[in-house]
Amino acid sequence: MPRRLAEQVVVVVGASSGIGRVTALRFAAAGARVVCAARNTRALDGLVEEVRDAGGPAVAVTADIADEAAVRAVAEVAVERFGRVDTWVNAAGIGVYGRVEDTPAEEFDRVMRVNYLGHVHGAKAALPALRRAGGGVLIGVASVLGLRSAPLQAPYAASKAAVRAFYDALRVELAHDGEPIAVTAVLPAAINSPFFEHCRSRVGSLPEPPPPVYAPELVAEAVLRAAERPRREVPVGDAALAFYLGQRLFPALTDALMSVRAVGRSGMRSELPDNGVDNVDSPVDEDGRVHGSYPGRVLESSPVTALLARAPRPGELVTSLVSGAHRVTGAVRDGVRAARS
Repeated sequence: MPRRLAEQVVVVVGASSGIGRVTALRFAAAGARVVCAARNTRALDGLVEEVRDAGGPAVAVTADIADEAAVRAVAEVAVERFGRVDTWVNAAGIGVYGRVEDTPAEEFDRVMRVNYLGHVHGAKAALPALRRAGGGVLIGVASVLGLRSAPLQAPYAASKAAVRAFYDALRVELAHDGEPIAVTAVLPAAINSPFFEHCRSRVGSLPEPPPPVYAPELVAEAVLRAAERPRREVPVGDAALAFYLGQRLFPALTDALMSVRAVGRSGMRSELPDNGVDNVDSPVDEDGRVHGSYPGRVLESSPVTALLARAPRPGELVTSLVSGAHRVTGAVRDGVRAARS
């Protein structure tokens, strides 16, 4: 079982703003020792100062998640400073809004390198540290767009679908080996974070989240619950259930719904002109913020999220039993080999 939050050492990659920032703050408030990583040094320094002012231990590491060596260095700092890693959270992400034909190939490549390969780099850096700690939890913040894509967001949605596939493979491989390391994918619906203001726009206006829109604190709460009680996947926001059901039961009908311009395009663009500022290639030079500037209603609760985050599903229990059996078998085999030698 994972340690209590107050006893954990937690790494949050993508902690400079939005979901990652509020997640780091919530872990610190729960008593965890937190390593905060992102590209924006200015925002990270402000975050660590905020944590320390509240009396919590924290350290900042400037790193681009697309750089494998830089991410490994984050794990090394965590172990050097706090002795181990109990939970690792991959929360960094970038986006490009535009029609497929209007989006250059290099922007598809950059989004995939950050949003997909960044999770790969984070996992490969985290696993040795989690293993040395005797087990722990790897949490990846994906998206409901990894379940069902949407127009104007092909690079982002493709990267999040890849993230889900990656975590599915890794989860089973760890179960094969009987590793006491849990893997959780968190799938938020539309969240009022600065993500949309930081996206690169090729639609002539600033992107904005389509309603219903949820508070980033809701995602942070789901991440903290998973750090103590891991689940395979945790959708965040009741709207996430519509993505699950729509794609599983009515994919063609969902295509038709998305084909309505007022739903598939207009609902994802604000009335503000594009300001030309984005964080695709480099961080935005600003202090970190948790919330975006969405002008509409922002929901702060989700019954679906609360239920699914707490209730273990039968398949998860069976997988845990299989993993435990592999762990016992491996220990017996190692004991026999040691006795023979």
